[in-house]
Amino acid sequence: MTKGKFFWIAFFIGAQAFLLQVIDQVLAPLCPPDGNVGFGWISFQAWAMYFLSGLNVVGAVKAFFSYGIGILASVAIMVSGGMLSGLGFFTIPVVLLIVVPIVIYFELAPSLLSYVPAMFVGAGVYFGFMSYIEAATYTGAAITELIYCALGLLFGYVTVTFRGWYEKHFVNNKTNGIQIN
Repeated sequence: MTKGKFFWIAFFIGAQAFLLQVIDQVLAPLCPPDGNVGFGWISFQAWAMYFLSGLNVVGAVKAFFSYGIGILASVAIMVSGGMLSGLGFFTIPVVLLIVVPIVIYFELAPSLLSYVPAMFVGAGVYFGFMSYIEAATYTGAAITELIYCALGLLFGYVTVTFRGWYEKHFVNNKTNGIQIN
């Protein structure tokens, strides 16, 4: 592919990033917690996860469910950590020793529930959310993360769909449906 033809792919992705940021700025005040400055960063991670999950809708659904499982695992870690706080320094290491193997077992679950890498990304996002966003609640953080995750996965789908269409019609020796030799 020439640099000139590739320009339109790069420009389209830039336009998507522009649109995603506009959506984030409109959506942020509607999502918990009040006064947040937006969570577009979650969408950008999920957008990348679309590419890592197979470039298709089934992979996106797996990633979405896996983000949810990661959130549940994070909640289990936080709640268990509170219950076992008497272990002091070893509280979270012990909780992780219990919860992480359970999460890893999801690799053996039915297909839509078996995408462990997305579980870890979902859990990491949730931990970050809960650790650094003031006034975050378990439910509010989960809802907001999943909204932004779905948005990012949708943008991944649109990226792949556009690129496939563009390459079919304008790159593979065709211009506006006319064969070029």
